[in-house]
Amino acid sequence: MTARETITTEQFDEMFDNGEDVSAHVDWSKARRPNQEPRRVNVDFPVWMVRDLDKEAGRLGVTRQSLIKMWIAEKLG
Repeated sequence: MTARETITTEQFDEMFDNGEDVSAHVDWSKARRPNQEPRRVNVDFPVWMVRDLDKEAGRLGVTRQSLIKMWIAEKLG
């Protein structure tokens, strides 16, 4: 890949608004998704609930953590 050509914000916005490919002007290594940074929380579940979560996660072919996150996202979204 060659060095990026420097463009102004206005040029970038115009290219984007025109549906042009602006990916060559983006440093993807520094890209961030706002409000998507992970934050660890601890939740205690009774043994029966963990067992049922694991059973459902196995049925769906996902991890327990993924299942919990999917269910919470559905409820909050």
